[in-house]
Amino acid sequence: MHTLSAPVYLHFVIDMKTKAVYCFWVLFLLGFQDCCQGRLLDSSKPDRDNAAAYARWLVSQTTWGVLNTLSIELDGAPFGNVVSFSDGVPGHSTGVPYFYLTTLDPTARNALKDHRSSITISEYPLGTCGQVDPENPVCAKITLTGKLVPIDANSKESELAQAALFAKHPEMKGWPKSHDFQIFKLETENIFMINWFGGPKPLTVEKYLKYKM
Repeated sequence: MHTLSAPVYLHFVIDMKTKAVYCFWVLFLLGFQDCCQGRLLDSSKPDRDNAAAYARWLVSQTTWGVLNTLSIELDGAPFGNVVSFSDGVPGHSTGVPYFYLTTLDPTARNALKDHRSSITISEYPLGTCGQVDPENPVCAKITLTGKLVPIDANSKESELAQAALFAKHPEMKGWPKSHDFQIFKLETENIFMINWFGGPKPLTVEKYLKYKM
């Protein structure tokens, strides 16, 4: 049986310890990076069979999605745009997506002409889907369809919506006032969600909004 000499064995042990420390710091920094990026605000993932809970969790944890409107510049063709949103300050989800939009962007212009809209959100950016493809049913996706409407700037809802948006997107506070940003909300009328095999989960808007986080 071959045995290592004392100097070689000592070098081997030190090398293994160095690699272990290196791996620890790599994993720690990757976790810290995810935390700083705010990818997952709450790791308590609901049961997949509880459609209302899962839908509200997914919307509350996600900070951006693809907002779809009907283009006034493309003869009514669907126009998808990546936008930031918030449904409440962290820990106080409402289920209502709020947006900070400017008419310098096509999305707001489209919505003011035709309110019909939808937002699609994927669980994939949260990092909770494992190694599966984003299109895999195991990786949840949800589309809220309804009307995208501006909120009265002097209303109580506007104050709450602004607090919700700025809490999750602090950069918005410094966006140019000259761009006339307005707060919009999606008045949801239909919900399409897949979070497992077997097709979309049955879920009414009433059950979605009434669910207590």
